[in-house]
Amino acid sequence: MHQADLLIKAVYNDKEVLVHFEFQTTDSYDPEMSLRMAGYIIRAIEMYRLPVYSNVIYLRPDAGKNDPGRYTQNIENHNILIEYQVFRLIDLDGQQILDSRLTGLVPFTPLMGHKTDIDADQWLRRCVQVADSIDVPNKGAYLGNLAILGNIVYDSQTILDIISEETMQHPPIAEYVAPQAHEKGYQEGIEQGIQEGTRKHILEVLTLQLGDATAQNFKASIESIDDLQRLEVLFRAALQAKHEDEFRQTINETRE
Repeated sequence: MHQADLLIKAVYNDKEVLVHFEFQTTDSYDPEMSLRMAGYIIRAIEMYRLPVYSNVIYLRPDAGKNDPGRYTQNIENHNILIEYQVFRLIDLDGQQILDSRLTGLVPFTPLMGHKTDIDADQWLRRCVQVADSIDVPNKGAYLGNLAILGNIVYDSQTILDIISEETMQHPPIAEYVAPQAHEKGYQEGIEQGIQEGTRKHILEVLTLQLGDATAQNFKASIESIDDLQRLEVLFRAALQAKHEDEFRQTINETRE
């Protein structure tokens, strides 16, 4: 059985509610997303006895096109309708997010829509520029998050190159990324920061997908990996993992 990605208790119109977010890199077919969302919503209502505001967020540009935002059963005297909101990042105005400098959303902007007068690399460069200009406690981790999310549609080397080029004129990103960055070089410092962020995100996703105990079982193995390409494969595998053995198989298959 799938577990919901994120369930938050909040106050809306002076009443306690639940806000549910489901993050999808690809479409869900087994079961289809509408059935999964219906299951999440009903179980949350049953468990917490609170209204649920449910949302699914599609990260890849080609995902979610056919998600109806509802689960329906049309049987006389047994009709069912469960609705949820569908957000496809590619349909959002990324430039508006950059202009608003919304700290929590800027790392997602490489996946959002942009004007056709700039190409994909120019758009990524603009996203990095804005992210680098935002005052956050840990700039390396912040840019690392942008890099990890951007890696869904960009190759890792392009991301590293653009981050390197766009942050050279500012305080070195290596200072934020890792203490050893000055000795090992600027580029290596950035890559080390992205590796560290990817390891962290793999474990976070495993916790959400399979539970904390399972994530802890893999922690030592994940933290020992310093191959960024392998970490990227494992991050995608964690997002889609349904069983512990399934993820273990991916680890074994990607061993050098």
